[in-house]
Amino acid sequence: MAQHLASIANLPLNTVEKLQKLIQAPSVTPSDAGTLSWLATRLHELGFEILLHEEVHGVKNLVAKRCFSTGPNFAFAGHVDVVPANDKGWLASPFSGDVIDGCIIGRGAADMKGGIAAMLSATEQMCAHDFQYQGTFYWLLTSDEEGEAEYGSKRIAQFLTEQNIALDACLVGEPTSDKTVGDTIKNGRRGALSGRVQINGKAGHVAYPENTVNAAHIAGEIVAALTQLVWWKDEAGSKTHLQVTGITVPNIVDNLVPSECEITFNIRYSHAYRSHAVCELVESVLEKWQNHLAFVWERPCEPYYTGANEQNCFLSLTEKAIYQATGQYPTLSTSGGTSDGRFFASSCTQVIECGVRNHTIHQVNEHVPICDLQMIEEIYLNVLKEFFVA
Repeated sequence: MAQHLASIANLPLNTVEKLQKLIQAPSVTPSDAGTLSWLATRLHELGFEILLHEEVHGVKNLVAKRCFSTGPNFAFAGHVDVVPANDKGWLASPFSGDVIDGCIIGRGAADMKGGIAAMLSATEQMCAHDFQYQGTFYWLLTSDEEGEAEYGSKRIAQFLTEQNIALDACLVGEPTSDKTVGDTIKNGRRGALSGRVQINGKAGHVAYPENTVNAAHIAGEIVAALTQLVWWKDEAGSKTHLQVTGITVPNIVDNLVPSECEITFNIRYSHAYRSHAVCELVESVLEKWQNHLAFVWERPCEPYYTGANEQNCFLSLTEKAIYQATGQYPTLSTSGGTSDGRFFASSCTQVIECGVRNHTIHQVNEHVPICDLQMIEEIYLNVLKEFFVA
């Protein structure tokens, strides 16, 4: 497939054809299946300098740059990797990119190869016009977003820091829309943290509970305490939610008081918190049982949030770009899972996620309507014009 992509690198393709070629490359995490080499070739032809094209622990990353003049720095960011898929239940092969009833079917069509295809077409249109542009344009792509994300955008952000590159704005092409393209964008993401509580009691015969410490009973009290936590720093539009995901008692007989129990839970928390503060709050609430507990915290992902700025506001610019294309302003949201936007967001970098509808992502028959693809391309082009035209 990598050879196939290379063979069509110099051919002019419309956005639908670009997406089909990307889908036909089975880039299941962490493989890029040749997509980044193809994209690097296309960007090089558009005058971009390839700053980074590497493989780290099986993950491939791409950073490309085109400097128009002095001015602000903007980046398109995204991922070419997809979750696995087999043929069961699909109307067409998940790596075919077939068009059925006006929709492009395939794994990654919405998450997020459709966004990348539209970004590339918008970039081509921008570079084809002889306008006076100001600033520097970056592309940041990885093949490690659907996995652990240890060697993908995290590594790219590190590279930017090493090169003293500070982004003013970054648009991540994740699928954010709900009912229609452009109706919802993410101006942040909640943090995510998984917890595991090991409860140690004292086993004994159920007929003599006075001689035991029932770990399952303690677990029930802990679950109640966890679900009644008050997250007083929350703000409207970014609420913290704790969900218990498992209660396990390794007990195989019904006349034995269990001495062990494990509770697992996941917290999606507001940008008003950081992971260490969440851990401290949970542990303080469960302090009364501390002699029976052992905590394990896993997979922390910090939140990020982009609010409105008085000057050079990328959030307002994106809202305007969407209004120009759709006639409506988008709803702002921080819901959903984590994204690679967290690696690029900072006090000086405004990050917005904007993409096609997300109603079929990771599902059988994932797809994107061609009309939706055209609309997001128009939105991306509007963003580029608003940002770079002097």
